[in-house]
Amino acid sequence: MIRVFITGMGAITPIGNDVATYWQNLIAGCSGAAPITAFEPGDMPFNIACEVKGYTPPVSTKQDIAHWPRATQFAVSVAQQALADARLDIDMHNSERIGVFMATGGAGLPMAELFATAMAREGWRSLDALSLVHMLPGEISSAVATELGVRGPVMTHALACASGHYSVLEAYHFLQRGEADVLIAGGAESSITPLTFAAFGRMGALASRTADPPRACRPFSVDRDGLVAGEGAAAVVLETEAHARARGATLYAEVLGGKLTGDAFHVTAPDPEAAGATRALLGAIQQAHVRPEAIDVVYAHGTGTSLNDGAEALALHRAFGAAASRLYVTSIKSMIGHGFGAAGAQSLVAAVHTLREGVTPPTINYTPDPAICLPIVGNVAARVTAL
Repeated sequence: MIRVFITGMGAITPIGNDVATYWQNLIAGCSGAAPITAFEPGDMPFNIACEVKGYTPPVSTKQDIAHWPRATQFAVSVAQQALADARLDIDMHNSERIGVFMATGGAGLPMAELFATAMAREGWRSLDALSLVHMLPGEISSAVATELGVRGPVMTHALACASGHYSVLEAYHFLQRGEADVLIAGGAESSITPLTFAAFGRMGALASRTADPPRACRPFSVDRDGLVAGEGAAAVVLETEAHARARGATLYAEVLGGKLTGDAFHVTAPDPEAAGATRALLGAIQQAHVRPEAIDVVYAHGTGTSLNDGAEALALHRAFGAAASRLYVTSIKSMIGHGFGAAGAQSLVAAVHTLREGVTPPTINYTPDPAICLPIVGNVAARVTAL
């Protein structure tokens, strides 16, 4: 069995544009929520978001990245960070054994909205030659691969909120099959636009208490009422053990497996019996060859919506049984918002730090919900003594 390790990490988030700052602010319980600056919300009651702040697009001699979609810029930035952290040089000798698996929920949506508005106002000739490319999700991985000179497998995954996790899982499988030596995997998202906010608002998914933005997102709390949209990206460098050890890489953490399932219940709502989520948890535990009792920390999806948090809590109880009572469960979306296609990768970077440092970030704004009955790491970070 080929073992796979994380050897580098990168992050762009609403509370830090590098991994170290991001982690420090997570532990401190800092919120990235604030009034929206990306557009004027007008009469929309959904007027807050967790936006990335103080971001500078990467400099490129190959592509006009400064004028490309924001999610694509994020993807290139975190890939560069992760590669630098891994101290891995890409050249003609190894580039064909290195690949890029980035993910997104809807990286092209803002550009499609922008182009549609311009076309309605100025006609079809207002579009440039790369308009179509900028609307397609595959751009984020191809842009990273071009920037880094990667010539191995390149793929973009779009599985909504699971996207960032799945890119890492698929990279793990590719490496186990021997199809590459190194894969840069993660997710990127930036969809804070009038159209997406109107759509989420009509869905009823967004938090309605916006007068105090840092307190708006309340995962697992009795008074939760919706998610706060976020943006950003995160990426990890995954390597086979043989490749990593041969070059003396730092082995941050080992990937042991995962599981992808579906509810077949509803296009947005989770199965109230949490059947799919339970099977995903049990399948991941089985693939990792560990017992539920050996797991200490769960980085929950924890969006802050009533349906998601309730179903997720039920899945954790069903998968872990009596062991659920000794877990440390946290939702960092309370601080960074819901990064959609980037969310899973942002959680993974934080989880690696928890594994190495024995500290779990808090779920801020937490007030216990008797119907949840989970050991939530509420409001302040916790030392995980079992690690």
